[in-house]
Amino acid sequence: MSIDRQAAASRFRASRARTRMLFDLLDPSVYYERPIALRNPVVFYEGHLPAFAVNTLIRKGLGRPGIDEHLETIFARGIDPDTEAAAVARGNPAWPAREVVQQYARAADDLIENAIRTADLERDDDPLLRDAQALWAILEHEEMHQETLAYMWHQFPAAVKRAPDGYETQRVAGSRQWAVGSGKRAETGTVRIPAGAATLGTATAEFAWDNELPAHVVHVDEFDVDVHDVTNGDYLEYMEATGAPAPPFWRRGEGEGERERWLLRTMFEDIVLPVDWPVYVTGNEAAAYARWKGRRLPTEAEFHRAAFGTPDGTERRYPWGDAIEEGAPPANFDFVRWDPEAVGSHPEAASAFGVQDLVGNGWEWTSTVFAPFPGFMPIPSYPEYSADFFDGDHYVIKGASPLTARALVRPGFRNWFRPNYPYVYATFRTVGPA
Repeated sequence: MSIDRQAAASRFRASRARTRMLFDLLDPSVYYERPIALRNPVVFYEGHLPAFAVNTLIRKGLGRPGIDEHLETIFARGIDPDTEAAAVARGNPAWPAREVVQQYARAADDLIENAIRTADLERDDDPLLRDAQALWAILEHEEMHQETLAYMWHQFPAAVKRAPDGYETQRVAGSRQWAVGSGKRAETGTVRIPAGAATLGTATAEFAWDNELPAHVVHVDEFDVDVHDVTNGDYLEYMEATGAPAPPFWRRGEGEGERERWLLRTMFEDIVLPVDWPVYVTGNEAAAYARWKGRRLPTEAEFHRAAFGTPDGTERRYPWGDAIEEGAPPANFDFVRWDPEAVGSHPEAASAFGVQDLVGNGWEWTSTVFAPFPGFMPIPSYPEYSADFFDGDHYVIKGASPLTARALVRPGFRNWFRPNYPYVYATFRTVGPA
């Protein structure tokens, strides 16, 4: 694919600005803390993002020297380990001062932008540079990490975070609040999806991670699917009926007058649980709820059929059509909000079958184990990206959350997590026989 250098440089600058904004949300006092035990401290990520770009594009791709070999070693990789002990053992060097990290990041930004504008980034004789792969990899890597940073920041108490000026967790004319014994739930219902074809993966005419390749068509039998994601109100009914524990983002109110209320921990404050927001749960919790309903989670192929299929047999790029127009997206993704909103808030973004919120407002758990497609080949610029997780312990999630960058909202993009992982912005819907 041909590089539009100006567009690529603009995307890089915008992404780096968003990353800096994310770090500016935190009080400096938590810079060396771990908001999630299985991840590195905050300092690591401010260094990891520029270091990954230098290691991948400059050192491996172009064969040029980096900036600081020590920093490019300790900030090289930040994947979740299996245990907290492994996290401490692997990621506990003498972390540098923030001034050192930020100075490195500024130098890396200059180096990368200069390479985007002037270097030979697209060459058929080098696997890392074929179709400018290393360039697109560093851009998408940073955009993916921005969501990771957001759900890490979510675990910090509100007192050490600063909400952007004018941000409202609940819009003035937005979702209703709801406490136990009062309020209204969103309307529910299902829709039949006829049997048909679904294309899994991404065509090679655009950048794709290795787990998206090769694109292929599968047959999907007829099924029915919930029009809306399962809401907080739906899930509370399940908890009351079964004694199941509360989801990770809920807590009981502790102040006077709140003892009978559930609160939702949003990015910047705790609010009375909104009945009509999608519930964020682990994959195990989603599967248990579906069983209680006598239903199940959709497969990856069923998600594709419901989201991108049409009654006439063609497929769309997005549930609503074939483009995301400039400006605000048509659904709740790309950092328009820091939190969910009521299910069904964007009927204009429904799929051709009338299923709502398939992209935006929360990733969606599937029952599909994360595994390679037939013909899988590791991506040269980041060969361990997917292969390390083809272990039978991770499940595919699809769609997008409020904090998913728009460039990642392509139908073939696959995200994956262990089904007990409690931090991801993931909801679900159920399916059953038609």
